[in-house]
Amino acid sequence: MIRRTVITLLAFAMALVAAGTASITTAPVASADVGVAAVTITYSDSQAGEFADEVAQGVAIWNAAVTNVQIVRAAPGARADVRVIADNGWPRATLGPVRPGGSGTVWMGRQAVNQGYSVVRIASHEFGHILGLLDVKPGPCSSLMSGSSAGVSCANPNPNTAERNRVQNNYRSGAIATLPDTGKVVTG
Repeated sequence: MIRRTVITLLAFAMALVAAGTASITTAPVASADVGVAAVTITYSDSQAGEFADEVAQGVAIWNAAVTNVQIVRAAPGARADVRVIADNGWPRATLGPVRPGGSGTVWMGRQAVNQGYSVVRIASHEFGHILGLLDVKPGPCSSLMSGSSAGVSCANPNPNTAERNRVQNNYRSGAIATLPDTGKVVTG
């Protein structure tokens, strides 16, 4: 478990350095199910347009922050649990938790990007909805799910401890079978 965590964090750090975003950090995850395989959900960025790199960074942040669920890019042409779509509206997403074989959508809205909001924060925030988190508004920049209420200057893409723990709980052993699908779209 420790070796896997260290390898994951090293891979994440190398990806951040390569992307020029070495200032992004994550804290250790609490309350993981020890010895339980992570739930894996897939995403497709085939319609993410100019946001594909930032979406991958937002996914990497969640993958480094939690252990009970991992998000992986689906192979081209394969069915994905989550579609990422670039559009001209405000960012929004299906409220999860999305399960394997489920259906969720993240809309990477250009309206917020054009207003100056951080694209990586948007991607990470919208995947927070996919993982079952509601908005916390108004909220401080330290809360990823505060979204736009933290202001344009907030570029924090990292979930805080409470947000990480909530996702860990959403995907704990047995929980995934009991949480209802909402089908609800929330605007980030």
